[in-house]
Amino acid sequence: MNHDKKIVIRLIKSLCVIVSLLYSAISISDELVLAVASSTKSSGLIGKLIPVYEKHSGNNIKLYSVASGKALKMGRRGEVDLVMVHAPEAELKFIKDGYGVDHTKLMKNEFLIVGPADDPARIDGMNDVQQAFKHIHERNSLFISRADDSGTHNKESGIWLMSNIEPYGDWYYEFGGNMKDTLLIADEKQGYVMVDSATWLKMRHRVSLQVYVKGDSMLDNIYSVIAINPERYRRPTSKHAKGFIDWIKSEDGLRIIRDLTIDNEKLYTLLQK
Repeated sequence: MNHDKKIVIRLIKSLCVIVSLLYSAISISDELVLAVASSTKSSGLIGKLIPVYEKHSGNNIKLYSVASGKALKMGRRGEVDLVMVHAPEAELKFIKDGYGVDHTKLMKNEFLIVGPADDPARIDGMNDVQQAFKHIHERNSLFISRADDSGTHNKESGIWLMSNIEPYGDWYYEFGGNMKDTLLIADEKQGYVMVDSATWLKMRHRVSLQVYVKGDSMLDNIYSVIAINPERYRRPTSKHAKGFIDWIKSEDGLRIIRDLTIDNEKLYTLLQK
């Protein structure tokens, strides 16, 4: 009798393990893995989008908030289903190399050049960012770089290149961190820094820095969503990527982006209608 009882107990335990594994498999198959540019999280956008999408779709989202360059690297390794990034040149290479599909330009804001109140490089009022960078370099004014392969860092590096300036020396400080922390370091050290306008609106009351350069088309900051190519990586959750893109392009998704404000100022301009 005791022997039969032990067999029954073993069978029950085995069934519990099987049920648990099946439940985990079902849960994973309903989980969309998303890597986003950290600025979309710090602005509050992702925190608004995710719960509405999860309720709409019945799928859970596993989120990675990282620099755009890292998000694209995760995509290349097949670790995510979808990326939301702001690194246009890197995105085109990502698509060309066969890692991404459904490349959708979603929204934009702009980058700003902010700096200390005494404006040692004398760039106040300039509407030409290359000219402003030349002034900063010529006057050896401190500039703080994110230096983290983010969309912001890629944009900044491109402007130095187009200005025929190699950013190197005591005046150029490579921080290697996210936008929020880079802005705080720039305030602490009283240096110039490039910042996306959404993070600036979120953080401007915490720093003494001022906006000096804005409005140059070179400072446009475009965000896109890209699904990972399902033919390259047959992930069980890749089927949800297109559904997310379709949803975020719908009125329900666009309304969240359109209505996101800080101090009555819109954080993003829609590129989808």
